Amino acid sequence: MRRGDPIARLLADASLNADPFDEYERVRAAGPVKRTKLMSGTVSHAVASEVLRSPTFGVGGGHGELPPFTRRVLSKVMDPDAMGPMDPPSLLAVDPPAHGRYRRLVSREFTARSVTALEQRITEIAEGLLDEMARGGASQWDVVEAYASRLPVVVIADLLGVPERWQADILVWGNDAAMLLEPLLGWRNYRTAEKAVRRLNVWFDQHIENLRRDPGTDLLSRLATTSDEERLDQHELRALGLLVLGAGFETTVNLIGNGVVQLDRHRDQLELLREKPELWPNAVEEVLRHDSPVQMTLRSAYDDVEVQGQALTKGEPVVVFLGGANRDPAVFTDPQVFDVARENASDHLAFSSGAHYCLGAGLARLEGTIALRTLFERYPDLQVSGPTERRATRVLRGYEHVPVAV
Repeated sequence: MRRGDPIARLLADASLNADPFDEYERVRAAGPVKRTKLMSGTVSHAVASEVLRSPTFGVGGGHGELPPFTRRVLSKVMDPDAMGPMDPPSLLAVDPPAHGRYRRLVSREFTARSVTALEQRITEIAEGLLDEMARGGASQWDVVEAYASRLPVVVIADLLGVPERWQADILVWGNDAAMLLEPLLGWRNYRTAEKAVRRLNVWFDQHIENLRRDPGTDLLSRLATTSDEERLDQHELRALGLLVLGAGFETTVNLIGNGVVQLDRHRDQLELLREKPELWPNAVEEVLRHDSPVQMTLRSAYDDVEVQGQALTKGEPVVVFLGGANRDPAVFTDPQVFDVARENASDHLAFSSGAHYCLGAGLARLEGTIALRTLFERYPDLQVSGPTERRATRVLRGYEHVPVAV
């Protein structure tokens, strides 16, 4: 990083948290794939799409940046109670056919029909949170703390059958555990994240046992009590619960927070949404494209392969910078412009692509649309009222604090 390696900077330089986009353009100027001594990276939409969809690339057991021997050793010494979202058997860390097995068991919960059925419930949650703030009488509050973080945790709690009394703890533990998605993590943050993961794993073990004795109608209850021949064992159930919690919570919080800030910065776009409220779903697509909640993912080449004319070697790790690909001028006209009416906004890769395309993409879109529309309809004069604070993470891009005045 000190030598100016742009891939290293994008992975590790905290000064880029606020604005990594100039550095993405440095990578773009180097060609479809930028190769360095550390690893390769791309901000090309075409290369990113091919890498994410090709069976020649995979997640390398969740640690594709490591040499194969090191990955094998790691798999033997990992403590099962400290397994995080990037460790097998998490969906993020396994390739087909195991990935397909897990995905089949949960995909029915995220069909278009299932997601649409949640619309009324999500609306009730959003309106209830805004009612609660109105009763408090405050004219200023932190939209992340009071709204963006609380809405998705209730939705995910419903999916996982989490009792209300545990939701505050799950919110804190999940937020800390998400740091394990980061490629480079300081020791203090690592210990905090590991402690949170251990607590979550212990909690999920007990929660699954409770659901087996007294099942509800939620996703985890159905998976815990199924007699299907492909049913998940305890370790797999726990990993799935941890992933649904992390992926369903973290990305949606960032989506809502990023959306509030972008609409505050672009008041003309907010005015357009007031005139044409039917554009709200497309506005969410534009937030996902312009300020992607997940900025990067990593794949490992399982064989020598050529991608868009670029030769990559077996074992080579490739960082796919989703946030850069989503501003590729070859796909998006004036990509730096935030345009809620952009016709091809949904061509973004914010939810990845291929086998690992986000199962909860439809749910995140619905939550984002309802959350932002309801907020700005209730408070049409809402505006950011003070300095915002970005999260100290590079993979996940969002805000820790966004003070607003209504």
